Amino acid sequence: MPELKPPVGEVLGLEGTAWNLSAAVFGDDLVALHSSPYAPPTGGIHPREAAQHHASVMREVIARVLPAAENLQAIAFSQGPGLGPCLRTVATAARALSLALDLPLVGVNHCVAHVEIGRWATGFDDPIVLYASGANTQVLGYLNGRYRIFGETLDIGIGNALDKFARSHGLPHPGGPVVERFARDGNYIELPYTVKGMDLAFSGLISAAQESKAPIEDVCHGLQETGFAMCVEVTERALAHAGKDEVLLVGGVGANSRLQEMLREMCEDRGARFAVPERTYLGDNGAMIAYTGRVMLEHGALLPIEESQVRPGYRADEVPVVWRSEPGEAVRGLTLEGGPLRGAEAVVEVQGGDVAKRRVSKRYRNELLDRRLITERTRAEARLIAAARRAGVRTPVIRDVTADTIVMERVEGDVLKYAMSEETLRLAGVAVGRLHGAGIIHGDLTTSNMIFEDNRCVLIDFGLAHVSAELESRGVDLHVLFQTLESTTDEHEELKAAFARGYAGVFPGAGEVLAREREVELRGRYL
Repeated sequence: MPELKPPVGEVLGLEGTAWNLSAAVFGDDLVALHSSPYAPPTGGIHPREAAQHHASVMREVIARVLPAAENLQAIAFSQGPGLGPCLRTVATAARALSLALDLPLVGVNHCVAHVEIGRWATGFDDPIVLYASGANTQVLGYLNGRYRIFGETLDIGIGNALDKFARSHGLPHPGGPVVERFARDGNYIELPYTVKGMDLAFSGLISAAQESKAPIEDVCHGLQETGFAMCVEVTERALAHAGKDEVLLVGGVGANSRLQEMLREMCEDRGARFAVPERTYLGDNGAMIAYTGRVMLEHGALLPIEESQVRPGYRADEVPVVWRSEPGEAVRGLTLEGGPLRGAEAVVEVQGGDVAKRRVSKRYRNELLDRRLITERTRAEARLIAAARRAGVRTPVIRDVTADTIVMERVEGDVLKYAMSEETLRLAGVAVGRLHGAGIIHGDLTTSNMIFEDNRCVLIDFGLAHVSAELESRGVDLHVLFQTLESTTDEHEELKAAFARGYAGVFPGAGEVLAREREVELRGRYL
């Protein structure tokens, strides 16, 4: 495991964002760790009851680790995101220790701590991270001093989704391990699959699973195969977009062996490395807070007690990552000149003046699900490219379509992710405004799917496109693009404003859509 430098003594870390109260001491390595999870007698976690549990066992949990410290330098605590009552209980204990021991305080972002303990435990340097836990499902990558969020759940986290399903069938909490056991003896059944660019949603999947009359083993199997395939797909899309070669899985749901297997297969097929920390560091634990607190202490990121209010909606991309000095690489240039180009879903190959886009089978997906997605997306893409072009949106001209391949004209120009400026974003806004005016939702509005040819924006990759005049669908469409901008550039506010100008110039309902996009963004906060 990587060594810290220079040694700064030990840090006591307190974690208690939700169901698990945990304390740890971390020095050059983990010195001591003790946890006391809250187990609700029935149903899910009630924030107030969980906080009462934390308060009742706080003294005992700290007492089990504090004597192991020989040179304690600071007190770190999970400042957020999390359940307000739980966060406040832990913060109160951390402040009391800080004052009693006359030691500085370090406020740690819970999500960032998962990433950092994962990097330490695996030795990975600059990975794409799938963070899958109860309340969070996010894909993150580092760029210019922040962990940028490439995509995330638009409703509930994958862990909470599994818990919700388990409760509906009278299964114990937490639901994930129970679902995993049932799934081993089940067969695949078809359930809703909802991916929107690099974002995803689980509510429809869970509702359908709850209502299914199939045997419980089959429902659990289909639930895992569908939900985890969604997670792996958005991770692969971020990996392809960013051009990185490492994938790290963190969070409590990361303990699921099937999710690990699917991610490993995806990485093997793409030539990327995959790692998951040992189980001790996967779920919510004090070690990740103590370790990250020690790294922050080493770089002077202290928290005055008067500024130590908890932050239930604390986003990973709000944290200045002062302990990493490298800029990071958000996107890597890829071209068709050297031969076939593999994106997240398809292989694209030049055929004279045209290109052939062939969707490839995914080894990590169930065969029936894989075949259905390839066929549905190929047909929908061809149909909606043609419909968009008829509506005045610049798209490639289609030459031929088969079950898995579309042959279309080759568009020469610069991909937006390598040519971002206020003018290109304004032109992108015009193109998307016309698309929405025609009742078409692109579904994957990333900066990889817009090409600028002769000062005009050409929209490509309609594989997730669909027809809708709903305000919600349009808002989500813009959110996918805005999320990509935020994950790849520090100038995202100016670029979003330029896009909005172009969008409003051609689409009369732009104001309502932009307001809805903001609502969608807020839903991504910790629930």
